[in-house]
Amino acid sequence: MKFFTASLACLLLAACTNSPKAPASTSSAAIDPATLGSVTGKVVVDGPVPASQVIRLDGDPKCAALAQGQERRTEYFVVGDGNTLQNVFVYVKDGLPQRMYPVPMTPVVLDQQQCRYVPRVLGVQAGQQLNIRNGDPLLHNVHGEGAVNQPFDVGTPVQGMEVKRTFATREVMVPIKCNVHSWMNAFIGVVEHPYFAVTDQNGRFSLPPLPAGTYTLEIWHERLGTQTQHVTVAAKETKDLSFTYKAS
Repeated sequence: MKFFTASLACLLLAACTNSPKAPASTSSAAIDPATLGSVTGKVVVDGPVPASQVIRLDGDPKCAALAQGQERRTEYFVVGDGNTLQNVFVYVKDGLPQRMYPVPMTPVVLDQQQCRYVPRVLGVQAGQQLNIRNGDPLLHNVHGEGAVNQPFDVGTPVQGMEVKRTFATREVMVPIKCNVHSWMNAFIGVVEHPYFAVTDQNGRFSLPPLPAGTYTLEIWHERLGTQTQHVTVAAKETKDLSFTYKAS
C-alpha cells in the first residue's frame, strides 16, 4: 500500500511537471532610437476663410488698458503665407504599440495674458500636469468643459495665481473658456502618448520620432473639424505630409 501511494504521488508530480505551461506575457522589444522615423507636415486651407472680427474690450477697462490701444481681433482662423493654417492639433490616433507611455514630469503651461489664453491650442499627455496661470492683474475664470474628463470651473483673481489640473483619459478636444470675458477661448488635446503637435505660424508640425509602423494621423481645427490620413514609416525614414481643408 505504501509503495502504491508513493508511486501515485510520483505519477501526479510528473504529470504536473510536464503539463503545458501558460504562455508567458510578451513584453515589447526595446526600440533602438537610431532606427526611429520622422513625420512632419503642413496644413493648408483651400479657399478664403471668414475675416477676423474686432473684439470689443470696452466692457472691461482693465483689459482695454492691457491691450495698450492695439486692436484685438478674433483668432478662429490664423492663416499664413500660402494659406497655411496655424493652431491645428495633430496627433497619432491609431497604430501605436499597446504600452504604457511615461508621463512627462514637466507641466504644460496655459497662460492668461492681456485677456487672452496663450497658446490658444495646445496638447497634453493624460496624467501630465497642466498649469493654468493668470498673468494679468485682474480677475479671470477658468472653465474646463470636458465631456469625457471631469469639468472644472475655477476663479483666478490674483496675478501669478495658477490652477493645476490633470486629465485622466484621451479627449480631443477639451474647450477652455473664461466666464468673465466671453472672447477668451482655448482648446486642449489630451492623448495617452507623446506623439502630438500643434501647427505653427507657417502651418508646419513635427511629431516626436516614431518607431517603424503604419499609423493613422488625425488633425483638428476649431472651425474646420477633423481629417485623418494614413502613413507608413520605415526605420530611419522621414515622411512629410500635407493636409488640406476646404474652406466652407
